[in-house]
Amino acid sequence: MSTTANDAPRTGASEDFAGQDWGSWPTYEAATLGFRDFWYPIAWAHQITSKPKPLTVAGEEVVLIRDGDEIRALHDRCPHRGVPLSLGRHEFPGTISCPYHGWTYDLTDGKLVAVVTDGPDSPICGKLSVRTYPVEVRLGLVWVYVGDTDDGVPPVEREIPRELLENDFSMGGRSDIREGNWRFAAENGFDEGHAKYLHNTALWRMFKVMPAWNKTRLVERDEWLIRVQDEVHWETKVPGLGTWTNKRWWRKMPLPDAPGKAADVNPVIKGLDLPGFVSIRLPGLLRVAYPHFIHYEWYVPVDAENVRYVQIMVRFETGRKAAAFAFTYLSAIRWLFHGQFTAQDAWMVDVMDAPPERLYRPDISITGWRRMCEARGLVVQKMATRPDGNPGMAVSNTPAIRPPVLTTVRRTGKGFRADRTEGADGAV
Repeated sequence: MSTTANDAPRTGASEDFAGQDWGSWPTYEAATLGFRDFWYPIAWAHQITSKPKPLTVAGEEVVLIRDGDEIRALHDRCPHRGVPLSLGRHEFPGTISCPYHGWTYDLTDGKLVAVVTDGPDSPICGKLSVRTYPVEVRLGLVWVYVGDTDDGVPPVEREIPRELLENDFSMGGRSDIREGNWRFAAENGFDEGHAKYLHNTALWRMFKVMPAWNKTRLVERDEWLIRVQDEVHWETKVPGLGTWTNKRWWRKMPLPDAPGKAADVNPVIKGLDLPGFVSIRLPGLLRVAYPHFIHYEWYVPVDAENVRYVQIMVRFETGRKAAAFAFTYLSAIRWLFHGQFTAQDAWMVDVMDAPPERLYRPDISITGWRRMCEARGLVVQKMATRPDGNPGMAVSNTPAIRPPVLTTVRRTGKGFRADRTEGADGAV
């Protein structure tokens, strides 16, 4: 399926989009907290210990805790008096205890198994439970499933790009919580026009020239929506004003308009046969493919006003080339790309205020993404409510900045093995 720029939704026959709202995409408009029935990456696995850790995902307050070799996730609220379980203790093996009165819950099914302040025969035991969440660990990340589990839970591999499941690679990553709704973050990531102007001051692009404008179409392939550049223009000649360009004498000419067209391409990336560099898929995963590495960004809803921004850079290499990438990532990439470059995106996502909005031709990328969300029959995550009926929207109290990590992932006979994952502070 291919879409051209002329397919952008319009409020009338003219191209004046003044006051345009999101009424053309009602499901998307309602998805302030994201979509249900998906796995979301919400933490680095090595940071989860026996000390309960609170997080918020899609408006749901969750507590993560390590129990032996397993990581468990429960709703972060004791039904007794509404105290966060994340303030509690790992009092007994396989349980978590509320800090207020010692109500103790089994980590596997959330059932109340003891109330230490009411004696060994407390009559309330077994009569209530706390919601639990399916948890998996992949790519060094903790994934939590947000959705209905009555009909079973899909494998977490459904949310992970195929190339990461079938190949060995070295990976560097960073995760932080940023201000702004997740939809603004996803739209910014897939946005056709912004990089040419917003990022022309980024250090990451200092020696790489970007086009002034493109003619672009969208192609759906499997679960991905891909931006394809049909025309690339290096100057914008504005009548009566002058010429604008990203060309500078110190900047090299850029890569071809698709990663596989470069003279030297990693064989894994070449095998993907991508018609364009940038693609996006549900529930909010961006892929930017270069000839030698791929950058991924997950836009995980936290609440209505915040998004968990999980970004990883992958090189499909082992041995010395993987070690060289590890050095480059820790010494430069994590600061230049996963830091200053994407901080410019965070700035725009934070200050964005839409709708209303007026769209222009390159916004085919945004409208195409919205249409994809509408067409898939998705279940919207509803606004949480407290037992008293009032809105229960939670604001995550997780520290905002996550140290970058570096992981080497290798396939084994039983799945995947993540070799030593190192944080910027040396934590493992």
